Amino acid sequence: MWLYRLGAKVTGYALPPATTPSLFELCGLDKWIPTVYGNIMDLQKLQKALIDARPEIVIHMAAQPLVRASYDNPLETYQTNVLGTVHLFESVRNAIKDGIPIKAVLNVTTDKCYENKEWHWGYRENDQLGGYDPYSNSKACSELVTASYRSSFFNPEDYSKHGVGIATARAGNVIGGGDWAEDRLMPDCIRKLIKGEEINIRNPEAIRPWQHVLEPLSGYMLLTQKLYEQGPLYSEGWNFGPEDGDAKNVEWMVNELCARWKGSGSYVIENKSQPHEARFLKLDCSKAKAILGWHPVWDVGAAIGKVMEWTEAYLEKQELTAVCFRQIEEYTKANKLGGMDR
Repeated sequence: MWLYRLGAKVTGYALPPATTPSLFELCGLDKWIPTVYGNIMDLQKLQKALIDARPEIVIHMAAQPLVRASYDNPLETYQTNVLGTVHLFESVRNAIKDGIPIKAVLNVTTDKCYENKEWHWGYRENDQLGGYDPYSNSKACSELVTASYRSSFFNPEDYSKHGVGIATARAGNVIGGGDWAEDRLMPDCIRKLIKGEEINIRNPEAIRPWQHVLEPLSGYMLLTQKLYEQGPLYSEGWNFGPEDGDAKNVEWMVNELCARWKGSGSYVIENKSQPHEARFLKLDCSKAKAILGWHPVWDVGAAIGKVMEWTEAYLEKQELTAVCFRQIEEYTKANKLGGMDR
């Protein structure tokens, strides 16, 4: 939506929305953004879609994105997150051979791609990759796939020959209006609050780098612009996360949601055994701040406020496309990144 608003010609390739409702359907995005419905595991269809779209910039966000779901279906998780990344880069390679003028490819992975050592400081881009659960591990694998394709086929030292910049982006835990995924804290809480039911908390002490979804999106756009203009200088991994003080534990987040909800809200902490998830996770974003000039704009309180604002608009049956565009405009004005609106 943000790219479309900026005047970009956007084509989407994805599975049909996995939830009802979904932001995609609520805003009728398929009416004004050309969309190809397909699985990233369908190499032939993906490659055709890429060639037909003739993109200059490719942003890879297709994934099985949930930790708990990866325990239930590790095979699908690895297929989508690892082999799917291979399919994407093979499609890019073949499209370039067919004369498609691709200049930049960004693979969005996750902050969970690092080998979690339960440190009380943020992970840097050169820290060891790893992952305990299948989701986290598959995203570390996706990082390695990207590094291999960059070295083997799009080496920055040979940029004058191929002209393609390739980078990865590792974002914190994103929140925002319109997320209806299951087993994700904010959507689970919102569903319970709407129904007037008690919220169940699995890991109250787990600390995560919470940020509004527009924060990393601004980073992705800024990074792809740099890749497009000066590929070799930016073809590496980048963190996009909140300030250190916005890394809060789950119980703090739920308390804040309940306090801001117009109706009554309450929660209970589950005592039953849960699949392993890291207890402590923070990102060091010094690199993006120093080199890209990117910085977070909304603190965690403001981010929660934007989620509440969007949810209230949904319950009041407001026109949600206008709500999304308004929040994008508010973020852009607060951001004041000189290159963002070009």
